[in-house]
Amino acid sequence: MTYDAVFYSRMLTSVTLGFHIIFATIGVGLPFFIAIAEWLGIKRNDPDFTMMARRWSRAFTITVAVGVVTGTSIGMQLNLLWPTFMKVAGQIIALPLFMETFAFFVEAIFLGIYLYTWNRFKNPYIHVLLLVPVVLGSTLSAFFITTVNAFMNAPQGFALENGVLTNLDPLAAMFNPATPTKGAHVINTAFLTSAFIIACGVAWGMLKGRVTPYAKKALKLTLSAALVFSISTIIIGDLSGKYLAAYQPVKLAAAEWHFNTEEHASLYVGGVLDAQKQEIKYALELPWMLSILVGHVPSTIVQGLNDFPKDLHPPLFIHYLFDSMVSLGMYLFSVSLLYVIALWRKWSWVLDRKWFYVLVVFGGPFAMLAIEFGWVFAEIGRQPWILVGYLKTNHAATTSPHVDKMLILFIALYTVLGTTAVIVLRKLFKRLNATPDATIEVHK
Repeated sequence: MTYDAVFYSRMLTSVTLGFHIIFATIGVGLPFFIAIAEWLGIKRNDPDFTMMARRWSRAFTITVAVGVVTGTSIGMQLNLLWPTFMKVAGQIIALPLFMETFAFFVEAIFLGIYLYTWNRFKNPYIHVLLLVPVVLGSTLSAFFITTVNAFMNAPQGFALENGVLTNLDPLAAMFNPATPTKGAHVINTAFLTSAFIIACGVAWGMLKGRVTPYAKKALKLTLSAALVFSISTIIIGDLSGKYLAAYQPVKLAAAEWHFNTEEHASLYVGGVLDAQKQEIKYALELPWMLSILVGHVPSTIVQGLNDFPKDLHPPLFIHYLFDSMVSLGMYLFSVSLLYVIALWRKWSWVLDRKWFYVLVVFGGPFAMLAIEFGWVFAEIGRQPWILVGYLKTNHAATTSPHVDKMLILFIALYTVLGTTAVIVLRKLFKRLNATPDATIEVHK
């Protein structure tokens, strides 16, 4: 197998996005929980919640720092690796890219003010209010950059004449049919993942014997929020399936290994595909469920892959990516639901048991894996297009022979950044966990 500039460009972009999304996701969700924790600390005069806000804000600064580096890399790589795409679509996606940068500046400015004004206000609620622009900035930053991806899946707001975009309408391009579900899904899952990342760290400490009032309150805050966000993720996921059926039916058909257009279509979980015979073996078949997913009723007709030219079929292994994403999402929902029910019913056999802490610990990496699987599914499921219906990926990449060297250099960079971030965060929380009195840290 030969590897060309297109292959290396896709690999480098994938590595960058896959690394960046870890810190971007936490960067979107964590400010929300910092704000809630500090607000509860003030309202209830509870130093445990105040300490949560201080600890989490320190971790947030580290994720922001790494996110800036990788986010800058993405902007650079768009121009270097995908020059044809930027030549064709760059002018119409310039608005959301600019707005994303503006939102980040707002977030960064107010984050700096927030970090350096602890205990500086007579009215402590003023300090909490400084987090409002941080939360809005991080959320809007995610939304604006997601509209670019949505545009690539459902391009509109222009006319294409001789390879040049004319009659540009940047707002129509931003608010395309894919934007509502994609934007909502990205933001919501960022909150869900951040909740489980925090809960994972807390549960890990509880497994090591730190079952303190602080830990119990942190677990209650994060897992209660996680249940809300997991339920909304399920609802948005359902709407996303309906969007795919209406606008990208070939992607949905590939994800579900659905070959023939029919009603009463089954949904398959797992399995092994014989692509030649179009047969699925060893899968869990859910009769009628694909039709119900698409149109609420079993009689809904679902388009199959055989309706589309083979050269426009996405790789069929995206079925496993989709199944993995959904399965991990259901795990997060189940764990958070079990916790809330146990809290309501006062089940000590759940709340005070190490096996439950283990479930929560697994929730952290599982949540991040679900994010990764979801993005890989979204990007590979769009293939062979980089701009659906207008520009194929193979025609959009650079022809430079040096992309393979760039790939090695960036992998080295991300290895150093990732390792450094882990070491710094580990030392930070190790030192904070050694603090014997919450009030010392809060007011010093």
